[in-house]
Amino acid sequence: MSKPTSRSAAAKGPQRAGTARKAAPAVKRATPKSKVDAQAVRITHPERIVYPDTAITKQDVADYYRAVMDWLLPELAGRPLSVIRCPDGAGGTCFFQKHHADKLGAHVASITLREKGGGSDRYLYVEDAQGVLELVQMNSLEFHPWGSRVDDPERPDRLVFDLDPAPGIGWDDLVSAAKDVRARLRKHGLESFARLSGGKGLHVVVPIRRGPVWEEAKAFCEMIADEMAADDPSRYLATASKAQREGRIFIDWLRNARGATSVASWSLRARAGAPVAMPLRWDELTKVKSPTAFDLATALKRAKSLRKDPWQGFAASKQSLPRISSRR
Repeated sequence: MSKPTSRSAAAKGPQRAGTARKAAPAVKRATPKSKVDAQAVRITHPERIVYPDTAITKQDVADYYRAVMDWLLPELAGRPLSVIRCPDGAGGTCFFQKHHADKLGAHVASITLREKGGGSDRYLYVEDAQGVLELVQMNSLEFHPWGSRVDDPERPDRLVFDLDPAPGIGWDDLVSAAKDVRARLRKHGLESFARLSGGKGLHVVVPIRRGPVWEEAKAFCEMIADEMAADDPSRYLATASKAQREGRIFIDWLRNARGATSVASWSLRARAGAPVAMPLRWDELTKVKSPTAFDLATALKRAKSLRKDPWQGFAASKQSLPRISSRR
């Protein structure tokens, strides 16, 4: 398998005129920063079953993440990160963790970020494979990075549209919706990439040059969702109202806000059957049958057989977020 180019190395975009750059937040680097041996992480209780009604153990989870690390790490490295930890396995109580704790491991780094209610706290991130495996040792199953990086957390470099179908919406309709989002983005000069969520939806992911702040990114994504809902209100919804969801697909643009996260490509999900969030080429969407088409075993097979990144061109993208009317 050829090693994919790190997407976290995307070039910075130009600073917007009239936008002052804030001082960099305090960052505590993981130690050491140089290349490390993921095999050095000791997995305790390796025999523990993690996914009920399967034979998948904690060791199997660690082995999976080691095997797909070349594909996973570019999704995570250098980004504020939330994880879903399941100390009693996917069938037990699981919880999100975004704040750093020293017990997570020596290769799990921290960055001090301001919080909504005022004040600040340490958020976690990783820079290398050993940090990822230390989080797995601490029962992390899912990885959810920010759309920005720790060297400039206020300026995103990727957008995510999460297509959330109402009950009864078929797979073909969901694929059609993803293609509609892609076409709409192309009208605004942006190329996008498809990902199975490993849950019930599809993600359309857009790389952008850094430059716009979160408010600008969120406003643009809201505009795309509003346009689609206005043009086809019987199929699409741009608000999170469950009362209005019946028979429609919610184009969730809310993940493009500061502090919001989206599941990483190649991440396991803490759901029955060990599904995986899988990046696909656009032409592959019609060859799969659901957002949970890949589980731990089939994702391993895909990782071994891939010869190039299904998101080829993502890392090298230089596209900029279009400006939108200030009247919005």
